[in-house]
Amino acid sequence: MLDKSLERTAGYIARLQLPDGAIPWFEDSIIDPWDHVEAAMGLAIGGYIEEAERAYDWLAKLQRPDGSWLAAYKAGAPFDATRAETNFVAYIATGVWHQYLITQDKQFLERLWPTVSAAIEFVLTLQTEHGDIHWAVDTEKGIDRDALVTGCSSIYRSLGCTADIAQVLGLPTSQFTAAQFKLGDALRNKPERFDRTWESKARYSMDWFYPVLTGAVRGASATQRLRSRWDEFVEPGVGCRCVSDEPWVTIAETCELTMALCVNGQRLKARRLFADLARFQEEDGSWWTGYVTRDEALWPDERPTWTAGAVLLAADTLFGLTAAQGLFLDLE
Repeated sequence: MLDKSLERTAGYIARLQLPDGAIPWFEDSIIDPWDHVEAAMGLAIGGYIEEAERAYDWLAKLQRPDGSWLAAYKAGAPFDATRAETNFVAYIATGVWHQYLITQDKQFLERLWPTVSAAIEFVLTLQTEHGDIHWAVDTEKGIDRDALVTGCSSIYRSLGCTADIAQVLGLPTSQFTAAQFKLGDALRNKPERFDRTWESKARYSMDWFYPVLTGAVRGASATQRLRSRWDEFVEPGVGCRCVSDEPWVTIAETCELTMALCVNGQRLKARRLFADLARFQEEDGSWWTGYVTRDEALWPDERPTWTAGAVLLAADTLFGLTAAQGLFLDLE
């Protein structure tokens, strides 16, 4: 059962959801496919089942013929039509599986399967022989032939969710499990496949903990990975930095690190980290994006729905609020 503060958080997302099902970052803002799904999962955790279902239906209606979505939308039309990002496209599988874990509604899975399978088919056409997956297709220049650790880690979990959906529906799973295996091998053993054509993204905390969060790195290797850069990224008593070289703690990254700690069995540490965030919630249930420790200031002046979604996911992972608690815990 949600406490009052988390009820307000779910209510905040519901209030900002548009009549067509889209969930903008905040009022009069853009909608991107990944953050839209993150917020939809928050709705479902909060008991807003029909609202979450409408969010997935919104994606289904806007899906392009090749199975993808563009980078951002506004007022039901493309806002950033420059590219389709593979981790954005794949994330619907994670959201749809999460919805099913809560509702056990097989008809929902059957209805959304064509959307999910088309999205994953698009993503898998961009997997290389080495296992990594190209990060985007530029609408003018074509495939952007490089890979992101964070993006591929997110896709790794989405492939697992796709296999889970297929299994429930009695469909073959081998295509998805094989692709996930290859991608996991690249994430664990082929660092040279990532950040080949741009500056390394290793300064981002998500590159550090996402392989653990999504199950690509497990066991002792995961424990060592989290320990290795803890002091770089974690501000004691505040939260997790977005990047190692700036004193900016972000609430969403702190929530995701909380979940990564749970995946790694460090639940006490996860509870302490999550508890530090309470001061960043407003009375309406919303949560600030981040806090600059150097200036002792909230920044930017934004309280996104996807941050609220991340808070609800972390709380569910920690406290077992719904039947979807194991979304990231049950990775074997």
